Amino acid sequence: MSENNNKIKSISYKFGRFFYLLLDIFAVLNIFILFLPSFQLSLFQNEIYTKFSVLILILYLVFQIIYDPKFLQFKTIAIDFMIIVLSLTVENSGRIFQFYLLGRQTFYLIKKLSLGSNYGKFNEKFSDNSALLVIFTFMLTIFFGALLLMLPGATVNGKNTSLLGAFFTATSATCVTGLIIYDTGTHFTLFGQSIILFLIQIGGLGIMTISSAFAIMLGQKLSLKNESIIQNVVGESTKVDMFSLIKNVVIITFIFEILGALQLYFTFGSGLYHPAKAIYYSLFHSISAFCNAGFCLYENNLMMFRMNYNINFVVTTLIIIGGIGFPVMADIRNILRKKRSLNRLSLHSKIVLFTTVILIILGTIGFYISEFNAEMKNFSFLERIYSSYFQSVTTRTAGFNTIDNGNLSRGSVLLSVILMFIGASPGSTGGGIKTTALIVVIGSVLAMFRGSHDVNIFKRRVSDEIIRRVMALIAISITFVATMIFILLMIEPFSFEKIIFEAVSAFATVGLSGGITTLLSNYGKSIIILLMFFGRVGPLTLIYAIAAKKEKSTFKFVEEKISIG
Repeated sequence: MSENNNKIKSISYKFGRFFYLLLDIFAVLNIFILFLPSFQLSLFQNEIYTKFSVLILILYLVFQIIYDPKFLQFKTIAIDFMIIVLSLTVENSGRIFQFYLLGRQTFYLIKKLSLGSNYGKFNEKFSDNSALLVIFTFMLTIFFGALLLMLPGATVNGKNTSLLGAFFTATSATCVTGLIIYDTGTHFTLFGQSIILFLIQIGGLGIMTISSAFAIMLGQKLSLKNESIIQNVVGESTKVDMFSLIKNVVIITFIFEILGALQLYFTFGSGLYHPAKAIYYSLFHSISAFCNAGFCLYENNLMMFRMNYNINFVVTTLIIIGGIGFPVMADIRNILRKKRSLNRLSLHSKIVLFTTVILIILGTIGFYISEFNAEMKNFSFLERIYSSYFQSVTTRTAGFNTIDNGNLSRGSVLLSVILMFIGASPGSTGGGIKTTALIVVIGSVLAMFRGSHDVNIFKRRVSDEIIRRVMALIAISITFVATMIFILLMIEPFSFEKIIFEAVSAFATVGLSGGITTLLSNYGKSIIILLMFFGRVGPLTLIYAIAAKKEKSTFKFVEEKISIG
């Protein structure tokens, strides 16, 4: 009897695998259908195609239940059954089933490739190279995002999205940069804008965090190496419970984005738009601000809201909170929960908060002075304060603007480049070399002036290993950006300050532009894509590569001194 059962299960397994393969084929066919103009293809739009694909799904479920009923959960079968009934009984429901089948197979594909998957052999190839894994996940997200943005339904009728334009937009959104060659509000439909918003969200949270959360929700365990990757992505240096870490990151993100959207609604919903549109605009700009993306649904960004207190306050607050990093937010929450003094904050949190406040103040003063007789010449005193403060905050990594960056004075361009290159903080949604790196460099210089061998910050000593990492990170960042700037200067006709502003903005994932993004050649746009990609991924992978434990050498070379100036 048991032998017969084994044979039946073996046959069911083979048929189940066969029908699962057919479902994958149908899903791929649906992708091609979606790319056709007007979503029309008579061969696959008829009832035969729909009913045949429904039949394949039914047969797969039947044989899968016979082979391994535990594999398919009740809710999965319930959803499949509901969609099957809908497809067979409701007229013209073929399109619904196509979307469902595509989403269903994509879901299981992601499940197989998720971090920690017991049967995700694909992930095992990258388990020994975490840097490569991070790069690959970003590239894969950008690739699929670009494909989605090229769908006919993603753009307004009469407008086309080129392949390079789709990759540029997908890279800018995934790397939370904000540089655009198509106006987000007028070129893309609601569907296209939703794709961009989705890319911003997963790019801001961190793709590794999203994939890990997905794996945990599926009941899978993360390997030690993958846990280490996630801790690096969110900037957590101490060993913590991974489930709690990811849960806190996601919860903190959604709480601030929802609160920001509610506050923005007071502006967008006060007679400016009807309620549904006001809610959408509020949510879009709240997510974009917290993720430090800088994508805006207005052609002139937020220039029309230069004197709107609510917009200025909410957007800059979201940018600052998103830019200080998840570890700092968690540290502050723990301090407040336990009613302890702020002096009990970690060294990392103290550095981030101190540097953030100082950079905002200095940036505000700097823009106020440099633009006093330039772009802000005809502004009132309050308008200058608002604009200078907003520019100081957004320049660090956000990409929103309330003044025209194409008309900035040379002093403001220099100040912007410095602030952009510094960027936000580790474990945040922003880019740049990070505030902690800046303080370590300043601390090293001050230690040298004092004749001290130790770098002390807030009465804590910074290890030599951290200092070496910071120096290596800054050196490689400067070298890469300088190389890209040199190439851009050779192939583009724009001035030096325009090129350096654009390049640093892309590398630091800021998204501010002097107005030349759309005018760049295809080669220039490709270089900007590289700058955005490695600006978001490069510093992280560099840290992973340097931090990885290497086999220590058993000998040392003879030491000899050299002159350094």
